[in-house]
Amino acid sequence: MNPIDIFLEPLGYEFMVRALITTVAAATVCAVLSCWLVLIGWSLMGDAVSHAVLPGVVLAYIAGLPFAVGAVVFGFAAVGAIGLVRETSRVKEDAAIGIVFTTFFAAGLVLVSVTPSQTDLNHIVFGNLLGVDRGELIQVVVLAAITLLALVLLRRDFTLFAFDPTHAHAIGLNPRVLGSALLGLLALTAVVALQAVGVVLVVAMLIIPGATAYLLTDRFQRMLLIAPAISVAAAVTGLYLSYHLDTASGAMIVVIQGAVFVLVYLFAPQHGVLGRRITAGRRRHVEPVGLDAQ
Repeated sequence: MNPIDIFLEPLGYEFMVRALITTVAAATVCAVLSCWLVLIGWSLMGDAVSHAVLPGVVLAYIAGLPFAVGAVVFGFAAVGAIGLVRETSRVKEDAAIGIVFTTFFAAGLVLVSVTPSQTDLNHIVFGNLLGVDRGELIQVVVLAAITLLALVLLRRDFTLFAFDPTHAHAIGLNPRVLGSALLGLLALTAVVALQAVGVVLVVAMLIIPGATAYLLTDRFQRMLLIAPAISVAAAVTGLYLSYHLDTASGAMIVVIQGAVFVLVYLFAPQHGVLGRRITAGRRRHVEPVGLDAQ
């Protein structure tokens, strides 16, 4: 099979086309949001919210409502519960996050196990990228577009909040409102991503792209371009590999993203473990030549 056939064959199936569109949408919005999560240090919060939305999604399914409604409600409920435990007890934030998200996630699993459904709700947990139907595709694209638009329009405010919330407050911005808005967008993004990789692996798509881009550049505006580019490329590669190797698509996407991070971690020119040594060695080799030339 030649390379052209390898690329075109999957596109002959409608379910693969839907999966590809879903993958690109989820990878793009997750990667853009991940830049702020990594910068602020909200990786654990991303983990908490992405898992805590599960009971909300199941209850929304039972009530016949869009998944996003339940996800946003339970996303904010999780954040509120974490803050309540942290502020009214001796329990520290990391422990509060662990307690709340595991409890919410477990409650979601219980609801999945007892909810009668014509579809397998376990797909919410583990993902069902190849089973995305037309209605789910429309929901993913619409939510991704809304979330991405909000992130782009508010990018300067979110960036100032991430770097210096005190200065943001001094110029008239409300850091609490900006944080709440970012958490709300996180909940919406979790809904988009769970259609692709499921609740279990959402956190990977929310953290890995931003962390990878963070090792490649010192400028945040470049991060916002590098992260989605890497995420989409890795997601499409993972989807194609899952098709040709007959493996789980969501898991393969995350494996490819993880592999890209490892390569960047090792070989990034300025911040890679080996890349720094290689760059330093080249400088030491070049400097004496420059002195002789003078």
